Amino acid sequence: MSKAIKAEFRKFFTTRLWWGMLIAIVVAGAALAALFALLFTSDTVMRGDGMGVPTSDADLARTAFTSGIGVGYLLTLAIGVMTVGAEYRHKTITATFLAEPKRSVVMGAKTILLLVVGAMYGAASLLASVATGAAILSSRGHEPFADPEIWRTLALSLLVLGLWALIGLGVGILIPNQVAALLIAVGVAWIVEPIVGAVLPLSEIGGSIARYLPSQATNATLDIQTVGFGGPVTDQLPWWGGALVLTGYAVVMALIGTLRTVRSDIS
Repeated sequence: MSKAIKAEFRKFFTTRLWWGMLIAIVVAGAALAALFALLFTSDTVMRGDGMGVPTSDADLARTAFTSGIGVGYLLTLAIGVMTVGAEYRHKTITATFLAEPKRSVVMGAKTILLLVVGAMYGAASLLASVATGAAILSSRGHEPFADPEIWRTLALSLLVLGLWALIGLGVGILIPNQVAALLIAVGVAWIVEPIVGAVLPLSEIGGSIARYLPSQATNATLDIQTVGFGGPVTDQLPWWGGALVLTGYAVVMALIGTLRTVRSDIS
């Protein structure tokens, strides 16, 4: 198992993908933190109007520090897809399974890789967003670390990015065509699912369903208020509930992908 894990890390860090994604996630984290910190502390913004705009120092800090998560989990989702999709595309998956005949070991190694990589990218993104957001909020007279629970949100951000990478792994296995898998995964996560999540709360039954969607579970985990077409969604899961739901998605996708890989004919 240790050799398989080392091999997966070597494959990942010997490509240009890892540092390209790292630059993107750091820049996105810092830029979005600056944007939201400046926007929500601007005199031109009407805050406290019931439209989900943060008002307290704790909410301002949480919003600024986690503003890059939306881009971050799309990037880790893409990494999860490409971790196995690239092997199918470049025909290296056969050599991988010849080197380690136990396919479950290979998939376990890929799972560990993605959890570590997701946490690594999350730490880089948070360092950039916290440094930028805290500097701006402090300069505007706000206390960015007034609420000790902000540290829980930051820690859970690392978990969230790792779990989205596992979801991407499952998608990449279920759809062996890498380009198709990327388009479908990003399209559903970035466009389709958020729209569905914003529309469903317009009805009582739909609101109960919406909070179990991946993006809604992500917001609940990070204690970010979700806003739909009907205004702020108050019926969110608790943070631990959101974490469990998102973990469930990741586990199910990874297990389905692993079972398909173990049983399918690669050659």
